[in-house]
Amino acid sequence: MPVALPLPMRPWHGVPIVDCGEGLEPLPATLLRLEPHPYASLGAPYGAAGSPFRLRSGVVGRLLAAQEVLHRHDPRLRLAIFDAWRPLAVQRFMVRHALVEECRQRGLDPNGEGPELEAVRALVGRFWAAPSADPATPPPHSTGAAVDLTLADSEGQPLPMGGAIDALGPVSEPNHYASKAQAAPDAEPARWHANRERLLAVMAAAGFARHPNEWWHFSLGDQLWAWSQGEAQAIYGRLED
Repeated sequence: MPVALPLPMRPWHGVPIVDCGEGLEPLPATLLRLEPHPYASLGAPYGAAGSPFRLRSGVVGRLLAAQEVLHRHDPRLRLAIFDAWRPLAVQRFMVRHALVEECRQRGLDPNGEGPELEAVRALVGRFWAAPSADPATPPPHSTGAAVDLTLADSEGQPLPMGGAIDALGPVSEPNHYASKAQAAPDAEPARWHANRERLLAVMAAAGFARHPNEWWHFSLGDQLWAWSQGEAQAIYGRLED
């Protein structure tokens, strides 16, 4: 088993949490799910009744509002949900998986030491929240307030975004293609940037905040959202079910 990642402090970790008590709710059929679910397919431990396609009820309502905004803009497009609720055990499993996979690609021993391995740990820690059991620093997805998603066409095929969800590295940063899009408006990177901006626009219109490092990750009501929106407190803390 690889060495556990240290908890990198995020700028939103100081935001207090006063949970409003909403429960998890299954995503309605009107929201497209990208299946089979990638983490469940890897064997992530959701448990017998732990569907990942659940969010706090207030977040589900805002997702539906975002989809309505998208339909008004272009009725051919849909939101496509990649991942939603993630219990702490799954967060722990996926952090280990990301570390092991990146080490495999670089020919490194994930249980080793040295500057190369430290660089991998830092990279994984930038894109994956550590599975903190501290109720004051919950991973966003464990709160039922965070969703990973993209845009899809009328056939359910995801639009090109210039990088896969969960990719490690600069390609995942929301504005990675902004300068290329400005320099060459008719080139493919401009299309990728426009799709990322379209996703941001519809999610922001429904009240969501985007993760600063990930074009696909949006939150509503958790610490990241409160920090981004200038709210005094978060309304969703960690849930195990």
